[in-house]
Amino acid sequence: MEKLFLEKPTINRKEDAIDYLKEHVIYNSDMNGTGSMDRCLDDLSYEEWIIEQEKRGEYKYATSINRCPSKTFFVVRESDNRIIGMINIRYQISKELLNNGASHIGYGIRPTERRKGYAKIALYLGIIEEQKMGEDNILLDCNLDNIGSNKTILALGGVLDKTEIDPNDNEMTNYYYINVNDSIIKYRDDYSFII
Repeated sequence: MEKLFLEKPTINRKEDAIDYLKEHVIYNSDMNGTGSMDRCLDDLSYEEWIIEQEKRGEYKYATSINRCPSKTFFVVRESDNRIIGMINIRYQISKELLNNGASHIGYGIRPTERRKGYAKIALYLGIIEEQKMGEDNILLDCNLDNIGSNKTILALGGVLDKTEIDPNDNEMTNYYYINVNDSIIKYRDDYSFII
């Protein structure tokens, strides 16, 4: 299995990042876990996005715009240094935001790299990041009809909490909880090659 790692976005990755976004457009695919980097295709420069990401990691700023603190990472394949996915880690989420459709992790894999097991590795790396941020139980969501994402969450120990309409996009959505420590311990051997 390929080794993946998380990388903080930098200016040096601009071309690779825009290529990642454009592939989603070509394949008419949803963009998940980008921390709003998809706005770089419309009304925001990549450089402005980098600055915004730094600010969103600060509790005071994030809460001032009715968000929770977050960090966005590229998921990079070690063998060719290619961005194969993105993941957005959210922490210190208020109960109000959780009740209004927020979740702890958003992640996505580029269309040409799907169905290779990368989503599970990316999610596992995300769970490790949540542990670093002091989170014990995390909430994840995905559309009811997104079979791949549902399987990925279940594969990492997700326990279905409820299925209801997401107030943000009016889609029927599954909500899962994952116990961070249990997941890391249980799947440590399976993903030992990435640690």
